[in-house]
Amino acid sequence: MTETATRRRRRRALGVLVAVGLLAAGVWTAGRLPYLGEHYGIWSLAPPVVTLVLAFALRDVVAALFIGIALGGVITGRLNIVQEFLIPSIGSPDFGLILLVYLWALGGLIGVWTRTGGALRFADWAGDKVVSGPRSAKFFGWLMGLVFHQGGTISTVLTGTTVRPITDRHRVSHEELAYIVDSTASPVATLIPFNIWPIYVGGLVVGTVPILETRQEAIAFFFRALPFNFYAMLAIAFTLLFAWDRLPILPGRRMQEARRRARESGQLDRDGAEPLAAEELSEVRVPTGYRPSLIDFFAPIGTLLGVAIIPYVWTFFVLGRREEPTLLIAEAFVLAVLVAMGVAMARGMSLRDVMDGLVSGCKGVTIGALVLALAVTLKSVTDALGTASYVVTELGNVVSPVALPALLLFVSMLIAFSTGTSWGTYAVLFPVAMPLAWSLSPDPGYLALNFAAVTGGSVFGDQCSPISDTTILSSLATGCDLMDHVTTQLPMALGAAGLAAVLYTVVAVWMG
Repeated sequence: MTETATRRRRRRALGVLVAVGLLAAGVWTAGRLPYLGEHYGIWSLAPPVVTLVLAFALRDVVAALFIGIALGGVITGRLNIVQEFLIPSIGSPDFGLILLVYLWALGGLIGVWTRTGGALRFADWAGDKVVSGPRSAKFFGWLMGLVFHQGGTISTVLTGTTVRPITDRHRVSHEELAYIVDSTASPVATLIPFNIWPIYVGGLVVGTVPILETRQEAIAFFFRALPFNFYAMLAIAFTLLFAWDRLPILPGRRMQEARRRARESGQLDRDGAEPLAAEELSEVRVPTGYRPSLIDFFAPIGTLLGVAIIPYVWTFFVLGRREEPTLLIAEAFVLAVLVAMGVAMARGMSLRDVMDGLVSGCKGVTIGALVLALAVTLKSVTDALGTASYVVTELGNVVSPVALPALLLFVSMLIAFSTGTSWGTYAVLFPVAMPLAWSLSPDPGYLALNFAAVTGGSVFGDQCSPISDTTILSSLATGCDLMDHVTTQLPMALGAAGLAAVLYTVVAVWMG
């Protein structure tokens, strides 16, 4: 047995021991911990913290998530975690949408492309026109992240599946590509907000302060705060410099090793890596006699973007329905798969081959579906524990006007990283942060500074947490090991967040 296999067995054995210990503790402590109105005190942090620690220690996200969920059941006294948390979470319409759109439709589309060769044909074409080596391949990925700016999960799926054949050909490691895809997803969506983000956030902050009395005022304030969204700006800038190999310092030993490994040997994943995307999503098997064409790629992608973007632009800008624009994301993905299948059959592929590709693609995202199901369940656990409320209560007691923007940045980072959701963090933090900022300084500019700090900090946590759907889907779309993606991305994102905190403090001092 190799040393790597031995370490893996030891880590899993440790996970089993921790799980047994938690269950034993549950027999004694279930239901005995006091509920303090909105949370369980310090115990509210235990499940997400334990999950994150074990995810890094064991490098087994599934085991870590399950243990965290079990611990949540212990603390709340709801030991039947299947009935109390798992079934309500994965049986919800939100998870059903994720399963249909981002997993089955995504897997099905990629599976069809493995039969038509459409994505590979596009890679050949783009390679001739744009890409000439690893740097230009990474820049192409960065550029596609800006183009596909409709939202975090949507961007990761579209960018990753479009760019991966190109970067694979030019020896760009999957860790590098996953970082580029993830860092140009939610950050870009908050800076080019022609999507659902301003509407969602506007609904959370309306009425929280006197200058945001109407929904339209709240939505307009999202755009007013854009110049202060320092984390998103820096994350995108860092990614651009990273793509062109122009970062003065490349933070993190693991990313350096990943880049060197891929360039020198062509090995896109480390030894022992367990990519979320199965071989079904990367093995191209074009039937005999079928000639791949650009239409195999552009027809479904054009359908997806057209159905997703055109109705939104039309209803938001032309019809002026800024509170309820039409956003047909689920329909766009399903239609894209149907168009890909239709084009393949119209060009001579048999229905059997098309369906074989579709089914293989869906099978290839099974592990991603499992991880997402457990991540969504852990989110329900943290809601029941009042994790976010506890963090806000404890850290919001000691604050000054100069320190508040940076403090809100770090609090939102912590909450989003612990819960795996930026929008959930928005829902908890904005109703508290806006009145607090206004009470310290009733100035619209200062309010915008704090607004942007929460916006950017929440994106950091969502982008970097191993229990975030965006992080998981970035790994899935790029074929990267989830924890490899997290550990190589964190140093880069922390650098951007640290610099953002300095900028928030400087601007707060200047405003004061």
